[in-house]
Amino acid sequence: MGSGGLELPPGDEGREGSSTDAPPSTVSLARPVDAGSQIGPELDWGVDAWREVRTRAQRAGRAYIWLNLVEQRLRAVVAAVLRPIYEPVHGDDWVVAAAGPAGQEWVQRAVAVREVSRRKGYLLDPADDNVLSFLTLPQLRELMVQHWPCFEPYFDDRRDVELALDELEVTRNVVSRNRALSETVLAQAERASTRLLDILGADTELPSSRRLPVDAVEDLVGDRYADVVGVHPDRVRLLRQFPAEDIFGGARRLDAAGIGLNLLVQNFSGRRLVRLAESGCRVRLLFLNPASSAVKRRERELGLKKGELSRSVEMNILHMRRVRSRLRDPGAFEIHVFDETPRFTAYLVDGDGSDGIAVIQSYLRRTRGMEAPVLVLRGGRRVVRSDDGDVGPEGLFETYREEFESVWADSRPVS
Repeated sequence: MGSGGLELPPGDEGREGSSTDAPPSTVSLARPVDAGSQIGPELDWGVDAWREVRTRAQRAGRAYIWLNLVEQRLRAVVAAVLRPIYEPVHGDDWVVAAAGPAGQEWVQRAVAVREVSRRKGYLLDPADDNVLSFLTLPQLRELMVQHWPCFEPYFDDRRDVELALDELEVTRNVVSRNRALSETVLAQAERASTRLLDILGADTELPSSRRLPVDAVEDLVGDRYADVVGVHPDRVRLLRQFPAEDIFGGARRLDAAGIGLNLLVQNFSGRRLVRLAESGCRVRLLFLNPASSAVKRRERELGLKKGELSRSVEMNILHMRRVRSRLRDPGAFEIHVFDETPRFTAYLVDGDGSDGIAVIQSYLRRTRGMEAPVLVLRGGRRVVRSDDGDVGPEGLFETYREEFESVWADSRPVS
């Protein structure tokens, strides 16, 4: 083994369509070439057309969810502030009274739409049988602006609210008319919605949103995908969207298992690790033993020179030992090695609480860790619905956390 006084346990070498003639006085209709098709080519959509409409639908769907969340939250805020003021005097007509003379046109239009909905049976939920539920986002905004002194005690800056609603107006018009929505405008709408929901006090229930903001789509359909909140083709694209500082910064507990743990060692400086540990973060790092036969097998899989991977892992362990030596409480920074065949690399941040985040990569036979697909998981024991309808609290996060604990129990410490 190399220099530097690294004492590692010895490796375990033992594990190793046609047409017909038209009669006179009739008009012949062109038929499609494909006999099985019921539509002419002039009405057909090709691959590019279908791709375009699917893209439009995906973007519009995401935007609609954000707009829906904002509108519902703003409606609740308006009701909470203005109803106690106007309802005692005006009863069910409190929204009409609050709109005042300046809003008579649009509020009467909302009243008329409500009556039509009642008559045609469009009101499926009795809770929606009120004028407020028929106001659009701009009209809710108008109520808020007209009565800003009533809202001022709850919000710091009226301008912030209006700017966010201004940014959403383009998206609202595009989505309501089913026109094309660009990626840029969609991204702007998502940022504005997030900011506005934050201003309006719609805090997320997941503490982990401080590290990885909750996406509106994830929040609604996340139970379909266990607790996977992100999939990246490789580690480079992961770090572009989710830098190492966002993953590890501020952690109170960090458990990591893998061959060389390069995502942590090479992207989060030793100085930052020292500060993290000194702030109270407990760290457990689990490396593949550089002296094990599993390292040699992995070198052959990747076509590396003999000893190349082993030296790389050893250097990473030495670096982590130097970090540990600078701590007042080295016992809070544990380094272990294992000899088993490595199956995945996992970084579990705050995995023992309700705000955990995990970054997972499986080891592929011919693919280096930098190039392997990456899953990002959110912990917090969120409810997960299985295919057979059963509902349970555990997802993939818990699976990998348990696997880490199992391998850790069979590992050996590095002095």
